[in-house]
Amino acid sequence: MLWAFKPDTSFIRYVQQVMVVTTVVVPALLADRRADMIRALFLCFACATVLNVFFVLGGDPLVVQYGAKSENIGYPGYFLGKNYLGECATLAVLLSIHEMLYRGLRRVLGIIVIAVSLFLVFMADSKTALGLAIVTPCLAGLTLIATKKMRLSPAIVLLPIPLGYTILSSVSNFSINRLSYMLFGDSTLTGRTLIWDFATTEIARQPLLGWGYQSFWLVGPDSPSLVDAPGWIKMMPNAHNGYYDTTLEIGYIGYCLLLIFILVTLHAIGRVAYRDAARAWLLLSVALYIICFNYLESLWMRGFEFLWVVFLIVAAEIGRYWQPLPQKAVRTDSGFAVPRGSRPGHAGNSRPGRPNAI
Repeated sequence: MLWAFKPDTSFIRYVQQVMVVTTVVVPALLADRRADMIRALFLCFACATVLNVFFVLGGDPLVVQYGAKSENIGYPGYFLGKNYLGECATLAVLLSIHEMLYRGLRRVLGIIVIAVSLFLVFMADSKTALGLAIVTPCLAGLTLIATKKMRLSPAIVLLPIPLGYTILSSVSNFSINRLSYMLFGDSTLTGRTLIWDFATTEIARQPLLGWGYQSFWLVGPDSPSLVDAPGWIKMMPNAHNGYYDTTLEIGYIGYCLLLIFILVTLHAIGRVAYRDAARAWLLLSVALYIICFNYLESLWMRGFEFLWVVFLIVAAEIGRYWQPLPQKAVRTDSGFAVPRGSRPGHAGNSRPGRPNAI
């Protein structure tokens, strides 16, 4: 905030962010260890998917004008854009798969929410969200298997993927542009690479500390984005890439801190895996989903982006597993004291669908 292009705007947005982080993380860490945050998160997304069905069935699709012809690009539901509906529905799918590991009503509800969510994904025509929802759970499962076999941190297991892409793109013509053309027939990712080129030039002007927290895009008539950006890029609210925006706003120092935060989060999921493999798989799937989505949308440290709030919930859930489980003495009828663990979300069951063994 001290060196922001617009300190007053930066201060307001920073205070909002502090409020969001505090109200998510602090109650989660102070809650009873047996409280199941993930099931509560699933119920929130289940309600969201059901409500969106009514908005989709009773609403109209978004229409984009391409020259002389118009094209329907998908339904937004009650969101402002179709991509938000795709993100919400695919996250609901991931959470529902975890619910299906339990017996009874939880499994039935999980199956119903999956069916509704897939309907919404196709109505939103969100191919990227669906693709990530398929890839990230598989990648998470393979990562946890490799973590267990090699006794390494999930962060170390996953690190060769971005490093390998960086090396491959530097020594060959393989790049995100080429991959986009192979998949969608558009080498610009619907114009995103043009925005990224502009962001790169602006990062070079303030490389170390950036332009200030959320003090670059549309912060007034003299904002750098309006003054320097060419054509339609002037009206962009962000760079459509969380990593570029982080570097724009708080420089390479902030970018390195973000990478450390991500790596620490991935590393900590390894400890969850030792206590609850199914929950670790879900947390890693959701984390990878959001990490990957930030390559196409700007979500990191933006308080009103629900994917960022979900990532905070994932980090808080991991934090609840970080400390050793408390042992509570339970007096039985025979007078013996029996230790009882209280890991998060498993007050009555030691494993999904199995009775608690003392």
